[in-house]
Amino acid sequence: MTALTAQANPAAPLTARRIVRRTLTRNRGRLAVGTVLLCAHQIAETAVPLALGVIIDRGIADGGPVELIWSIAALAVLFVALTTAFQVGMRQLNLALQREAHLVRMEVSGRVLSTCGVRTPLSDGEMLTVSSSDAEQAAWFLDLFPRMAAAATAVLATAVALFVIDVPLGLAVLLGTPLFMALLRLATPLITARTVQQQSRVAKATAMAGDLVVGLRSLQGIGAQHAASARYRAASTTALNAALATVRSLALQRGVTTTVSALIAACVASLAGWFALDGRISIGELIAVVGLAQFLIEPLTLLTSAPTVVARARGSAERVSTVLSAPSLLSDGPESVPVPTGLSVRNVTFRSLAGIDIDARPGEFVAVIALDPSDGDALATVLGGQVASDEYSGDVMFAGVSMREVSRESFRTRVLAEPHTTDLFAGSLIENIVGFETDTDRGHLDAVLSASAAAQVATVHRDGLEHRVNDRGQNLSGGQRQRLALARALYARPPVLVLHEPTTAVDAVTEQAIADGIRGVRHSADRDDVTVVVTSSPALLATADVVVVLRDGHVSDTGTHADLTATNAEYAEAVLR
Repeated sequence: MTALTAQANPAAPLTARRIVRRTLTRNRGRLAVGTVLLCAHQIAETAVPLALGVIIDRGIADGGPVELIWSIAALAVLFVALTTAFQVGMRQLNLALQREAHLVRMEVSGRVLSTCGVRTPLSDGEMLTVSSSDAEQAAWFLDLFPRMAAAATAVLATAVALFVIDVPLGLAVLLGTPLFMALLRLATPLITARTVQQQSRVAKATAMAGDLVVGLRSLQGIGAQHAASARYRAASTTALNAALATVRSLALQRGVTTTVSALIAACVASLAGWFALDGRISIGELIAVVGLAQFLIEPLTLLTSAPTVVARARGSAERVSTVLSAPSLLSDGPESVPVPTGLSVRNVTFRSLAGIDIDARPGEFVAVIALDPSDGDALATVLGGQVASDEYSGDVMFAGVSMREVSRESFRTRVLAEPHTTDLFAGSLIENIVGFETDTDRGHLDAVLSASAAAQVATVHRDGLEHRVNDRGQNLSGGQRQRLALARALYARPPVLVLHEPTTAVDAVTEQAIADGIRGVRHSADRDDVTVVVTSSPALLATADVVVVLRDGHVSDTGTHADLTATNAEYAEAVLR
């Protein structure tokens, strides 16, 4: 739970730089061990060509069988040491990387799912990408920095070895490597910028693709699938162009740096050959130099790929910081919501709403009909606590306590707002209703299944309530998804329940059964629950204790369904069908 809530209200913005620093700091133990062992591995790798040169000069040219055997045994010990150092070191670094990626995933998920919400320009699909691939890539620094340190150690060890053999050979490496690194650094800012842009555009295209898949039936129903496909093609093309620009930059950089690293190695080997012909170095030393020159290509190539990995990891760290440093959508007040809980809307102005007042007393079933659907959307958004307090004026109060002063934890346990469009998760029907609790109230569950008409969903499937639901309920019809979402809301038994058009995808008979069911489950004689439903359903309006009519952003009338039907012609025309 700590990992989930640690960043709900960050004390200071978590920039990409701070995320990288924190990643290295909280994994410093394994990072230090892994880095030291990888550097030791590179030193041992550097020693291999030197050992071969010594064997040739002393064990073969000048020595006998005993010296040769001892030399081969020493070489075997060297290979065991370098292999062990690499395996143990990489194990430590992989453990640190996987642990850090898990912590960042949990942190981002906790920030997104916190009761206070998060105010960010990213869509749901983009935040999913941040909590998965970006969280993992932001931890790549735990692998990148040790590899860079090991590569630098290899270059330094090679230069030292060449200095021992001949000073000009060592100078060739020491002077060539800084020039090589300076060349790499020139391309890094461009690659970083293009990588961040690519990741952002790919995430947007992915989010749009997910939305299109979920809403495909609706798009086909209104004949908008071709327009939606055109929008996705445009977004996908933009993402492709960004990816191609990034790849072109990387390819150019790799081509140049690979050529330069090969030229450095070739120059060192050629210079050594000249010195051998001139008698300045022995045959064994020549073989050692050629081996070192060939070995030098590997760390230089690793340094070549470093800007690419840095750019991707830095881009992911910036996207993670966008979520973790984003301000909370809602403030977390000190007060708890009293029980019994009445609800009052006082002079609320938001979007199309222009100062409305609505009251729902404990035990009351209130229906709100918006003659303009945008008014209903705005009201449901405010009552559901999905909008920052500074984005609307007026107040929403629960038993006299302002929503702005209510603690988020108390609000979420007392108030449940089921949106018109809701998602189901992959699992069984029963899991989508009761969650994963093991102690199910069977009597209450049966009442809820009947009240929401979700029992009908279970009976049409062979496995009943154990029938598997695909992600977002894509293997269910719109009406079945609505009934399951309503059953989930009713099973939670919140003191205040806000529903937004919960029956638009069911037939009239089922709609009437649901209206009666909601009243039966939530408004028996001994209950003080409040239900507010924003709807145009005649069945729900007729079942409610009070009906509030919204027109042009104002409350235009209030009364029972029967009274309004008889006295308000505009209301009667809107609901009688």
